[in-house]
Amino acid sequence: MKESPGVVDLLGVLAYAELSAYARMTEDATTLAPSLADRAALCELAVTEYAHFRLLRDRLAELGAAPDEAMSPFVAAVDAWHAQTKPADWLQALVKTYVGDGIAHDFYREASRHLDPSIADLVDEVLVDEGRSQFAVERVRAGVEAHPAAGARLALWARRLVGEALSQAQQVASARPELALLLVEADGGQADISRLFAKLTEEHGKRMAAMGL
Repeated sequence: MKESPGVVDLLGVLAYAELSAYARMTEDATTLAPSLADRAALCELAVTEYAHFRLLRDRLAELGAAPDEAMSPFVAAVDAWHAQTKPADWLQALVKTYVGDGIAHDFYREASRHLDPSIADLVDEVLVDEGRSQFAVERVRAGVEAHPAAGARLALWARRLVGEALSQAQQVASARPELALLLVEADGGQADISRLFAKLTEEHGKRMAAMGL
């Protein structure tokens, strides 16, 4: 039996997001990492993202959905997000990995909260931190301590990341109402969307504080 369109959309956008994260981290590790140790660490995180993609791809197939078809509606939005937020240096890449991916993951978790437990558990599994936070926070804090002027620049970059992420999320929600409905249902109605955004803002503030920005 095929799963509901909203669930397929959620797993589809997550699958493409994880595949894109793998490609992005691999590129950043090759072109921006300042040391072999940093390159290896980011590549290790990238491998984890690809493993998560495979889990989602396999679950989509189990649900009777073609993985490529489930991902295709989100290719343009995710690719546009990456094109518009291409980091110029190593610290920007780390902030994007932590802040940009973080707010997207918050959305996905909220959308999955009231789904079948097996789907919600899968979403939790593929969104597990896997050391991403510690890796990014330690290096960004060290970078800002070494070059204090970088703090203001990175704070502006983080705000841009969030703005672009929310813009892309709005476009996806408009194009895929079944996916947007998961967020509304999860919070008990349209009026509670404001509480969702307040929660996202709070989590973003915690991430910024953790990096010392």
